[in-house]
Amino acid sequence: MNIDFDKMNGLVPAIIQDANTKNVLMLGFMNEEAYQKTITTGKVTFWSRSRNTLWTKGETSGNFLELAEMKIDCDNDTLLVRAIPHGPTCHKGTDTCWGEENKYSDLTFLAELQNFIGKRYQNMPEGSYTTKLFRDGINKMAQKVGEEAVETVIEATNGTNDKLVYEASDLLYHLMVLLTAKGLSLDDIARELHHRHNPDWDKKRRMAKANDNG
Repeated sequence: MNIDFDKMNGLVPAIIQDANTKNVLMLGFMNEEAYQKTITTGKVTFWSRSRNTLWTKGETSGNFLELAEMKIDCDNDTLLVRAIPHGPTCHKGTDTCWGEENKYSDLTFLAELQNFIGKRYQNMPEGSYTTKLFRDGINKMAQKVGEEAVETVIEATNGTNDKLVYEASDLLYHLMVLLTAKGLSLDDIARELHHRHNPDWDKKRRMAKANDNG
């Protein structure tokens, strides 16, 4: 990694992001020594401008930042450090230095699942149920989505909430597989819903455009 430490007299800003939740935790500064120590120890280390010395986050409190990944920006003068926090990040006891809760949203997993399904489509590993679905073809995949939709409706009208969540999860998964096979993803669905959320959205005009494209 080619880091330009000269622009700020030997320092570069280091933005710390939770590797799992993607929330920004804090901002610190690194010199080359702090960077090397972070790589060597796997614990995020900074250069303290106030104390004029190295400091590893958590060396006093025990709230270490475990290194997961580091990236450099397009100008080679700012680091994005993805880490796993062990305890609160801020010295005031909060999860982040902005006083925010560092919570993982399960919605974030949908993006991970979409990427996973996309890789299955590219690699087609043997023994994978997802691979089997892709190899069955569009008609079979569409049929499976229909079956899961019916089962979801049945649980919604005559079942329990737990069973409804189970069947709805099956429905969403199979829909994501079908979308992937068609060269689409949940991003396309989210984009469409975003358009519809606009007060100026015109359903008839949108349908007419979709029919023209079809």
